[in-house]
Amino acid sequence: MFSSLFNLVFSAYEQFIYLPLFIEIAIVFIYIAVFATVIAYSVILYKRWKAYVEEKRLAFISPKIEQMITEQVLLNENLERLPVEEIEFDRAALDDPAFKHKWVRQAIIDIIIQYRRNFRGEVGELLRKLYIDMDLGKESFDKLKNIRWEIQIKALTELTKMDITISDVTILPLTNSLKPELRAAARNAYVQLSKNEPFKFFDIATEPLLPWDQLELFKIITTTKEISIPNFSRWVSYSDNKSIVSFCLKLIAHYDQQSAIPAVMGLLNNKDHMFRADAINCLGKLSAEQSESKLIEIYNTQPLICQLEILKAIGRIASGRHLEFLKNEFLYSYNFDIRMNAARSLIRHNTPISRAMVQEMLETSEEEAKLIIKHCQNPLIK
Repeated sequence: MFSSLFNLVFSAYEQFIYLPLFIEIAIVFIYIAVFATVIAYSVILYKRWKAYVEEKRLAFISPKIEQMITEQVLLNENLERLPVEEIEFDRAALDDPAFKHKWVRQAIIDIIIQYRRNFRGEVGELLRKLYIDMDLGKESFDKLKNIRWEIQIKALTELTKMDITISDVTILPLTNSLKPELRAAARNAYVQLSKNEPFKFFDIATEPLLPWDQLELFKIITTTKEISIPNFSRWVSYSDNKSIVSFCLKLIAHYDQQSAIPAVMGLLNNKDHMFRADAINCLGKLSAEQSESKLIEIYNTQPLICQLEILKAIGRIASGRHLEFLKNEFLYSYNFDIRMNAARSLIRHNTPISRAMVQEMLETSEEEAKLIIKHCQNPLIK
């Protein structure tokens, strides 16, 4: 049998090598295409079969898990009589042999997290206690050791949702991961889970905080209760990571950290004009009156983006000492954006002198200037 098969293959090979080159190439590509198609369909069928099996498994075990959670947590009679930490679960229910399988334990984690998303207060804390008493944290920590980044992100999500502390030695390296998704998840988790130094990863961050990451992290920082807010000027002064400094400027403005003004003003000499623009924006939001003279002094040496931020900052500070400067920029600049922002800042002062100045310009300026002023005076247009 093997001999005849060998002879058949050898005969086919002999016929193949005597074919023209372009036909040989075509045959090779045909075989590669057929092989690739078979592999692709095999992978698709395997994944569909696996998803079908998992769906059937969950359909079978989920009611049992939900019944256990309902009895042990939602309908627990001790919930109204005892502090959460003193409530004991029925060990027989928790140690059910059906809950020993790894895939079942993962299903329990997912369902507890789903319940905890809907229940706060004592019920939420009791769900967390159930997670701890069933030693489900071990499953989550094991996933943190997985080489696949998406599995590590799932672990971080689980531990964060259940408010389980992760040691710095475990999580801090992940905050500098080369994978942006994992890096963002680790930083978000660190801020939420670290009670004493939630911004410690700022000290070691070498990878950038991407714009979307900054938005998500800003939301977490400003909505997390009992978070320890430091003076962000320390990173403005010493960090070499520009994205960290830029993010700290936003936090300084949000928390109105007036003590950070000298550090922010130090960035006005930075060579990066985008960096300078962020610093000027921050000074304006802090209403840093002591920075006005410096901003006016450097105005003519700045690129357009910094000039616009200076005009906005003067409007936010609104000390009234530089109304003539705003008026001149509006009247004599050839750039539309400069004229628009100068007019807005002048109107924003809203003092008798500034109002008289605006009225004078309305009466004496050309038609285009009048339209700009009226546009800026409209409170519905921002």
